[in-house]
Amino acid sequence: MKQPAQSRVRTAMLTGGRAFVLSFACIAGSVTLFVLSVLSITFILLGIGLVTTPWVMEAVRKHADQRRRLAATWSDVRIPAYYRPFPKDVRAGFTGQVERTTLLLKDPATWRDLRWLLLDMTAGFVLLVFTFALMIYPLEGLVLAAGLWRVFEDSTYWYTFVPVDSQATGLAAAALGIVLFVVGLWASQPLLRLHFVLARSALAPTQEELAQRIDRLTETRHEAVDTAASELRRIERDLHDGAQARLVAMGMNLGTIEALIEKDPAQAKKLLATARASSAEALTELRDLVRGIHPPVLAERGLGDAVKALSLRMPITSEVTVELTGRAEAPVESAAYFAVSEALTNVVKHADADRIWVDMHHAEGMLRISVTDNGKGGAAAGSGSGLSGIERRLGTFDGVLAVSSPAGGPTMVTMEIPCALS
Repeated sequence: MKQPAQSRVRTAMLTGGRAFVLSFACIAGSVTLFVLSVLSITFILLGIGLVTTPWVMEAVRKHADQRRRLAATWSDVRIPAYYRPFPKDVRAGFTGQVERTTLLLKDPATWRDLRWLLLDMTAGFVLLVFTFALMIYPLEGLVLAAGLWRVFEDSTYWYTFVPVDSQATGLAAAALGIVLFVVGLWASQPLLRLHFVLARSALAPTQEELAQRIDRLTETRHEAVDTAASELRRIERDLHDGAQARLVAMGMNLGTIEALIEKDPAQAKKLLATARASSAEALTELRDLVRGIHPPVLAERGLGDAVKALSLRMPITSEVTVELTGRAEAPVESAAYFAVSEALTNVVKHADADRIWVDMHHAEGMLRISVTDNGKGGAAAGSGSGLSGIERRLGTFDGVLAVSSPAGGPTMVTMEIPCALS
């Protein structure tokens, strides 16, 4: 019986400490971001808000996502996040800022975040105060009984509803403090959980939005199935028209060599050289086919080295920067690799560029990849089919694609895939 009691005390104290730390996030974070958000939205009419609003809203979303993670980790409360992704053709410059701000303000999740900030710095903060106060406030009752009551002999000090002005009332305050501490042992975790449930009530998407989300997932699943079927047909076609045809021809040549080896050794020697060349070409085609299915370097050394190897085969000078502390799951790495491959192919075919930069890093649960070229621009209009293929690949993993490609360039294709590194 002793160990469970100790465990409960440790758990309650830990919960109180978490609530104490989180209360500062409510005041310093939620209050500041709410004020900045209101000011930024107000200043849109002056033009200043067009620059500041996307930046402030991004900070708000990061703040909300941090609370979602804490809710799941500390109290097992799941708060779904549903933000509308920017379309792939958001433009750069002033027009792009207007479009970004408009899209943010049209997103219901933006207003849910602002509503949560207001709720978090009021009712959410009060719940946190109660959570850690039930663990700290009882100490005051014990200190009063230990002799601090003497300070209030000439005046009455109220410990909740107990007037403390003597040793007897000091002991009464200590008894009340013990009762409050016992209440805190049982109530601290439910109070912290209630704080996160309150956050969920403000941040969670509506049923209509969840239905749209399900429809989108169904659509991306069908696209993934269609893409897989298309890849299978491509592999079958490449095998039939390439390596298989060469192997059949090589078999026929070997049969002819067998018949000529004694009658016409010179001709047999020529056919043998032809068969050797065919076998080398068949092996090369098989290697290219395997690389198109899943590059060995991707499986062995990860996404960063695979993209670097891919850039070395480009006819355009390429520079790859990788900042990854681990590896994503194999399906995510594969999708990201082939998305980069399609983006690089689009640059070679359409951009009229002589230099490519690829930047790859992972931050805040998101794999971000940008492919930039110094070409003529107009990618959204000039290579839509390729971009659509990239978007389908990313959509399977809830990834998004953004393209900035003004006329005259440069073009930047940005891809984001939510994932964890291991």
